[in-house]
Amino acid sequence: MTYGMIQDHVAPKRFTSLLFGVFAALSLILAAVGLYGVLSYTVSQQTVEIGIRAALGASRGDIGRLVLLRGARLVGLGLLIGIGAALLARGLVAGLLFGVSSYDPATFALVSLFLIGVGLVAVILPARRAARLDPLLALRSE
Repeated sequence: MTYGMIQDHVAPKRFTSLLFGVFAALSLILAAVGLYGVLSYTVSQQTVEIGIRAALGASRGDIGRLVLLRGARLVGLGLLIGIGAALLARGLVAGLLFGVSSYDPATFALVSLFLIGVGLVAVILPARRAARLDPLLALRSE
C-alpha cells in the first residue's frame, strides 16, 4: 500500500476522531459555563439567608465557608453522577477509540479537576461578594 492509499483508508476514522474531539471540547466548555451559572445563581438565591446570618453575628469566614461547602457538595454530587454516566456509556464509544482505552483514568482525572476548578471559581466569587455584603442591604433585597 502506498502512503496515499493508507491516508484514504484512515481518513474517515481520523475525521470521526476529530469530530469526537471537537464535540468533547465543546461539551466540556458547555459544562463549565453551565456549572458556573448554576452555582452563581444558587449563591445569589441565598442572599437573604446570608444577610440574616451576618446580622446574627456570623463572621465573614463562617459565611464564606458555608457557601463553599454547599457549592462543593453540589460539584461533588455532579461529578459522581457524571463519572457514573461516563462509565456506563463507555461501551458506546469503545469501538471508536484507537490506542486509548474507554476507561482512561488520566482523562477522567483531568476533566474532574477542571470541573472542580470551575466549581471553586463559581462559588468563591459569589461567596466573597456575599461575605462582604452589608446585612441590612441583604435583608432589603427580597
